[in-house]
Amino acid sequence: MNQPNHVAEGASGEAALKMQVGPRFSADWKSKKHRERRLVSEFIGTAGLTFVLSCGAAVLSRYGGATLAPFEYAFILSAISALWLVAAVYFLGGISCHFNPAMTLAFTLRGDMGVPMACAYIVVQYVAAAAGSCLALFLVGMGGNLAATIPQEGMLWQAVVFEAILTFGMVLLVLSMANGPELTGPFIPLAVGAYVMAMGTMGGPFDGAAFNPARAFGPDFARNDFSTYWIYLLGALIGSVSAVIVARFLRGPAKAEESLAAMGTPLEH
Repeated sequence: MNQPNHVAEGASGEAALKMQVGPRFSADWKSKKHRERRLVSEFIGTAGLTFVLSCGAAVLSRYGGATLAPFEYAFILSAISALWLVAAVYFLGGISCHFNPAMTLAFTLRGDMGVPMACAYIVVQYVAAAAGSCLALFLVGMGGNLAATIPQEGMLWQAVVFEAILTFGMVLLVLSMANGPELTGPFIPLAVGAYVMAMGTMGGPFDGAAFNPARAFGPDFARNDFSTYWIYLLGALIGSVSAVIVARFLRGPAKAEESLAAMGTPLEH
């Protein structure tokens, strides 16, 4: 049974949700059943993202029928990833749909989830990203570098700043919109897809436009080339932390409902 609203007034994020939701909250993170469904959801969403991108790049390279300009290539891959994310957020949003270590970090810094569960999320996201790209490599080969994120020569630090900006926008968008009972409001998946499509098309020819360190990791793992991976990790870290600071300034501490959006809807006992 929910506690009265005044109980949670002095708390924010996860603490507020625990007081408001009551006994069902403990089942959310501490019950094996609830943890596993969250992690499986994260695996499906993240593996699907790298799979469709890596497959898309290889298929375009092998069967595209023409040499594509970098901007055309980026547009097609951005559309593929955007459509997958829209679909995945719709069907997995009530369970868990971060699909991005930068997003998980942001929710953790905001107080929506604890560090142990965040670490489990990030490990699963990385494993899933590697699995998705490796499956694509097995099925369709190495074509198109499996949609690897590769910066322009001599512009490594510019790429770090670029990734920080793209990650900042993505994280701020989700933190600003995820204030309902779950991350499946009617417009949130469309907003995420639109952002991915726009920024991926614009930034793809420059550095691959990952704004997701797991998305960058998957193809690098399948290709066994991590020479520039640090760019996408550092950029995502800077962008995510900056977005949390700005979101707190704009919206204040996370409310219980916003914390629930980060976690997904608890199952009944």
